[in-house]
Amino acid sequence: MANHRFLNPSTMPATRGYTHVVETTGPSRTIYIAGQLGMTPDGKFAGSPGDFRAQAEQCFENLKLALASAGATFDHVVKVTAFFVDIAHLPIYFEVRDRYVNTKAPPASTAVQISKLARDPALFEIEAIAVVPQP
Repeated sequence: MANHRFLNPSTMPATRGYTHVVETTGPSRTIYIAGQLGMTPDGKFAGSPGDFRAQAEQCFENLKLALASAGATFDHVVKVTAFFVDIAHLPIYFEVRDRYVNTKAPPASTAVQISKLARDPALFEIEAIAVVPQP
């Protein structure tokens, strides 16, 4: 079985909802999930234009479906990278994210503000890496 160790060394700055170091050991497989936008299965963006919360919720639902397709769950996620058009949405992101991840051992995480995403009117995108134990 793969084991995950979530480490926040006391020699490093305190974290705000993420883990500095995630170590995985044991027989496992690694799953890389491409960036997910807040789009519904019919190809439309969730919510009304400019609704960050709706897009973020849809991103996490899409990520959940992507993980499930490979036999994984959010418990297997060891790293996420979140891209924001406006980093001021970070508090809403944490509210949404905390409904999906284990907040006592959250994945390693990077949040970046960028000027534009690949599709208009995307406000947010998230990608993930998961490590799943081999049977």
